[in-house]
Amino acid sequence: MEEDDNPPIAIPMDEVSLEVPTEPDAGAPVGVTVITGYLGAGKSTLVNYILNAQHGKRIAVILNEFGEEIGVERAMINEGQGGALVEEWVELANGCVCCTVKHSLVQALEQLVQRKERLDHILLETTGLADPAPLVSILWLDDQLESAIKLDSIVTVVDAKNLELQISKHADSGSFPETFIQIAFADIVILNKIDLISEEKEATQIENLKRKIHGINSLAVVICTTRCQVDLNKILNRESYSGESNNRWEELMEESKLLPSSSRHDSGVSTLSIHQPYPVDLDKVNGWLEDLLWEKRYSMDIYRCKGVLNVHNSDQIHTIQAVREVYEVVPGREWHEAEERINKLVFIGRDLDLESLENSFRGCLTIT
Repeated sequence: MEEDDNPPIAIPMDEVSLEVPTEPDAGAPVGVTVITGYLGAGKSTLVNYILNAQHGKRIAVILNEFGEEIGVERAMINEGQGGALVEEWVELANGCVCCTVKHSLVQALEQLVQRKERLDHILLETTGLADPAPLVSILWLDDQLESAIKLDSIVTVVDAKNLELQISKHADSGSFPETFIQIAFADIVILNKIDLISEEKEATQIENLKRKIHGINSLAVVICTTRCQVDLNKILNRESYSGESNNRWEELMEESKLLPSSSRHDSGVSTLSIHQPYPVDLDKVNGWLEDLLWEKRYSMDIYRCKGVLNVHNSDQIHTIQAVREVYEVVPGREWHEAEERINKLVFIGRDLDLESLENSFRGCLTIT
């Protein structure tokens, strides 16, 4: 666990009186929100806030202890090690539970699922992990967890007072690469510690920081906070990885009309978008994605891809989601009669090439 203003609380079990709330739908999968952020940004403050708040939700917070010592790949599999997977469970009076993972993250999640009649949501704090992509791939598509757990979103906490300095230092010396990677993978960015910005500069500086964040990741929702006091409805149940209920995409369709085709930082991390009105061949799109994400044929390091497709001979909107090498294309609702049928894709990554993306995507079109 990182050092922070408020380290997570540890309350002895005999000092807690737990009221068991009404049980949720036993058949519904439990959403998992991954919390990431650079040291000192406020992840522990966010955890503390959730564990103490009277929000009426039954939330489990997993604090990992694998970090760099074990590595995320080892933490996600069962290596047959002896001893407990979880050091201890702490149950709180507001219905939350807190645990520390020692070995297998997947097995710890399975333990939580066995208790899920008492849970509404799971938060996973990725202390010490610069790149949340391996967790995303396991939680999003793992067959063993699919029916019981679903990846809900990635929340990245950043320090409003120091973010601009971190961005400037990275441009000069390559330091703070974690900050860029964590923002690039985020569905939601919590811009924390805005109270430490001087009042006369607050409005201007916050808007400038939002522009810098969206320059790295135009898909992210930015929420400004003091001491991570956030409305939990804004960060939970976002369904960012659900093809059927993609809450953010409807907003993005409108917002992207105002976005430039590309935005780039000196770090090399950028957001690019491509628009194409003609219908596409779905098989060709899958082949194109495999070339981009698996074969790295165009020498681009793609972190995220998200978009909608106008598929030939289909009245349904098809959505694309990709994180590193893992992707899926799924049909959703039908196009509205007055809606413009269009292919619209947004890419986040390093060394992106707009011309190569546009030219290669044209090979997927049914009309040239």
